[in-house]
Amino acid sequence: MLILAIESSCDDTAAAVLDNDRVLSNVISSQFAVHAKYGGVVPELASRCHIEAIWPVVNEALTAAGVSLDEIGLIAATQGPGLVGCLLVGFTFAKSLALVRQIPCVGVDHLTGHLLAILLEQEKPAFPYTALVVSGGTSSLFAVSSPIEFRLLGRTRDDAAGEAFDKVAKMLDLGCPGGPAVSTLAEQGRADAFAFPRALADGSVDFSFSGLKTAVANQVSRFLQQELPVPKADICASFEQAVVDALTEKTITAAKRCGHQRVVLGGGVAANNTLRRQICTRCAEERLQCFLPSPVFCTDNAAMIGLAGYHQFVAGNTIGSDADAFSRSPLN
Repeated sequence: MLILAIESSCDDTAAAVLDNDRVLSNVISSQFAVHAKYGGVVPELASRCHIEAIWPVVNEALTAAGVSLDEIGLIAATQGPGLVGCLLVGFTFAKSLALVRQIPCVGVDHLTGHLLAILLEQEKPAFPYTALVVSGGTSSLFAVSSPIEFRLLGRTRDDAAGEAFDKVAKMLDLGCPGGPAVSTLAEQGRADAFAFPRALADGSVDFSFSGLKTAVANQVSRFLQQELPVPKADICASFEQAVVDALTEKTITAAKRCGHQRVVLGGGVAANNTLRRQICTRCAEERLQCFLPSPVFCTDNAAMIGLAGYHQFVAGNTIGSDADAFSRSPLN
C-alpha cells in the first residue's frame, strides 16, 4: 500500500511517500530564511509559509516517488504536538485530501515518529528498546514495546535540551538555529573549561536543564561585568558536554532498569555528534546495543510520520474528518 505522509508541526513543511514501511521519497522545505532575522520561529509566519508550501511539497514528493495521487491508499499526517496553527495546515490538508479521495487517514503523534524513526534504517533494533527523544520541545525517555506501545520513563522537568541549546546560543549571540551554532563552536573549545552542573544525583531518570542554563548565564555575566572577552568556544564546549553527560547517563540508567539490551536515539538533538559518540561509547561499555537514525531522520520529516501512520493503520486506528490537532502529546 502506498502512503502519503505530511508533517507541519513547526517550521518545516515535509511530505513523503512510503510503500508500507519502505521510503520512496522524503521532501523537506525549510523556513530557516524566513525566521532567522527574528532569532526564532514566529508561529504566524510559519503557518502562512506552510499554506504556501504544502501542495508544492506534496506534489514534489509524489513526483520523486514516481507515483500519482490516484495510487495513494492511505494518508498519514502529524496531529500533534506542535504549534497549533502550523499543525492545522498539514492536518487539515491531509483530512480534506483523504475525504475527497475517499481513502483512510491516520493522525500521528509526532513523538511516535521520532520513537520509530530508527526503523527506517537498514539496521533495525528488535523490540523492546529504550528510546531517548531529545529536541527543542522534548527531552523524554520511553520504553518501546512495539510500533504502537510506548511507556514514558522520564522527561524534562523544565527546559528541553534543544531549548537550552537555543537559549545559550542567544546569550552568546550565535544566531539561529542555536543548536548547530553551539555545537559547531564547541568543536573549537575545551569541554573541561567550566564545571557546569549536571542534574544526575537524584536517582530519577527525569532531566533538568534550567540550572545549567542559569550557570551559563552567570558565567557570561561575570566576563561582561569584568569587561573581559567571553570565551564563547569554551563555554559552548563545556555546556554541550554537560548536556550530553546528563542525557547519556540517564538513558543508560533507564535501559538497565527496564532490562533492555537496546538503546535508540531520536529527535533533532540526536544529530549532535558529541551525543552520538558518547552514547555509543557508553552503550559499548555497558554491553548494550546502540541504534542511531541518520541525521535526516532525526530532524522533523514526513518519512517517520508515514512509518508511524502505517503501523497505526495496521492496528486499526484511523480518524474521521472531525478529528482535531493537539498542542501537547498525551504520551508526555
